[in-house]
Amino acid sequence: MITALLLGAVEAAAGSVAAVRVRGARITGQISIRGGNVDHELVLSGCHLDRSVDFTGSTTRTLRVTDCRLPGVSGGGMRVAGHLSLSGSWVTGAVRLARAQFESGLWLGGTKIVTDEEWALYSGAMVVDSGFFVKNADFTGGVRLVGARLNGGFFLENATFRNPGKNALTCDNMVVEDVMEGAFDADGCVRLRGARIDGTLSITGRIRGTDTAYALHASHIEAREFYLKPAEAIEGVVNLAHSRFQTLHDDPDTWPEKLRLNGLTYERLRGGGVARRIGWVSRDPGGFRPQPYEQLAAWYLRDGNDGLARRTQLAKLRARRRTLAPSGRAWGRLLDITVGYGYRPWLAALWFVLLLVVGTVVFSVSPPRAIKPAETPGFDAFGYSFDLLLPISAFGQRELFDPVGWTQGLAYGLIIAGWILATALIAGATRVLRPT
Repeated sequence: MITALLLGAVEAAAGSVAAVRVRGARITGQISIRGGNVDHELVLSGCHLDRSVDFTGSTTRTLRVTDCRLPGVSGGGMRVAGHLSLSGSWVTGAVRLARAQFESGLWLGGTKIVTDEEWALYSGAMVVDSGFFVKNADFTGGVRLVGARLNGGFFLENATFRNPGKNALTCDNMVVEDVMEGAFDADGCVRLRGARIDGTLSITGRIRGTDTAYALHASHIEAREFYLKPAEAIEGVVNLAHSRFQTLHDDPDTWPEKLRLNGLTYERLRGGGVARRIGWVSRDPGGFRPQPYEQLAAWYLRDGNDGLARRTQLAKLRARRRTLAPSGRAWGRLLDITVGYGYRPWLAALWFVLLLVVGTVVFSVSPPRAIKPAETPGFDAFGYSFDLLLPISAFGQRELFDPVGWTQGLAYGLIIAGWILATALIAGATRVLRPT
C-alpha cells in the first residue's frame, strides 16, 4: 500500500501537497521502489519494519524514517530532491547509499546501526549538497565514505564508531567543502587518506587503534586548519605523512607515542615549545627522517626564531648520527662535542681557552728548553701554548723551544687538539652554510 501510494496510485487532491505519513505502525511487507520516480514525501515515525527499505536507483522527494526500527536500508544510486533522515532509528543491518545524491542533507542524528557485515554504513562516492549530520549516532561495523563529496560540512559530535581491528571510519579521497568537526569516539582505524577539507578539520574525541596498522591514517590530506586535539593521547600509530595544512593546532600533552610526519608541510604551527617539538618530529616508528626536522626549522625561520631553527637542525644531525656506521658516529660525536656541528661554534672557543689555560699553567711550572739558547728570546708560556694550539705559529715560540719530559706529550696533545678544533670548526661552518 505504501509503495503504491508513493508511486501515484491515488492522485493528489487539487491545491494540496501530497505525502505518505505513517506513525507507530508495524509494517510487515517491504517498501521497495527500485528505479522508481517518487513525487511525494515519505514520513515514517516510530514504526517497526520487518523488512529493509529499498530505494536503489530511485528518484524521490524527502524521506524521513525517524525513531523507527528496521533491518536495513538500500539506496545505492538514489537521487533525493530533499533530504534523507534516519534520525533516532535503530537499524539492525547495513545502510547502503553508494553513489546516492542528497540535495538538502543527510541526517543520522541519534541513529544506531548494528550489523555483522563489514560495513554498517556503505556510502562511497555519495554526494550531499548540504550538511551530513551524525551527531550522537552509534555505529557497530565500519563506516565507508570513500570518494564522498560533502558540500555542506560533516558533523560528528558525540558519534561512536566501533569496528575493532578494522577500519572504523574510512574517508579516503573524501571532499568536504566546509568543516569536518566533532568529538567522536572510534574503536578501530580512522582513515582520511587523500581527503580534502576546504575548511577546518577537527579531531577532538578519542581514537583507539592499537590492533590496526594505524589508529589515524591521515596522509596526503589537505586542510586549511587542522585541530588535532583529542581528549586523550591516540592509542596507536598516527600517520600525517605528505599532508599539507595552512595551520596545524595540537597539544603536546596528547601527542601519540608513534607519529609519522615525513613529507608533512604547514605554514603555521600552534602549540608546544621547541624542546617538545623536537621530540614531536622524532617519533617516527620507522626511524630517522630528515624532512620533519627541516620543515620545523623552516617554520621557525619564517617565524623569526633563528635560534630555535639552529637547535632543530642540531637535533636532526644528532638523530642522523645514530643511523651511521661506527666511524661516522665517532666523527659526528667529535663534531658535536667541539662545535655542535657548526651550530655552536662558541664550544670551540671554550675548548681553546681551556686548553690554553692548561698549557700556560703547565709550561709556566715546567718550561721547555731553548733550542738555541744564545739566540732565543725570553720564554712566554702563554704565547708558547697559543702557538701549539694554532695550526700556524703566531708568536714564533713553537719553533724556538722544545718541551722536555712528560710535557712533551702535552705539547703534542695541544697540537693535535688545535688541528681537531680547526678541522671541526671548518667542517661545522661548511655544514651550516651548505646543509645536506
